[in-house]
Amino acid sequence: MNNPLNIMRSTFAFWTLMAEANTVVALRVLGMAGVLPADGAENERMFAEKGPAFAAAMIAGSRAAMKGQSLDRVALATMRPLGRKTRANVKRLSTSIQ
Repeated sequence: MNNPLNIMRSTFAFWTLMAEANTVVALRVLGMAGVLPADGAENERMFAEKGPAFAAAMIAGSRAAMKGQSLDRVALATMRPLGRKTRANVKRLSTSIQ
């Protein structure tokens, strides 16, 4: 049986991931539009990071599933690598604003 706290934890992780991903998109679009300062390599970085990030997420989720963990823990394990990437991107992109 799923622990309600684990379900809540994975739900919060999902919403945090979604908010961070939207923030990254907004900051990158504003950088492309010239509204915010942007590194010239940002466009390349935005495409280059997708494959490795999703591969890491797939591996982490697969490992959790193969260990027989509950669905909420599999979801959390899958989101964790993506969350690390979005958090790092938000931090890196938002520091150029200041």
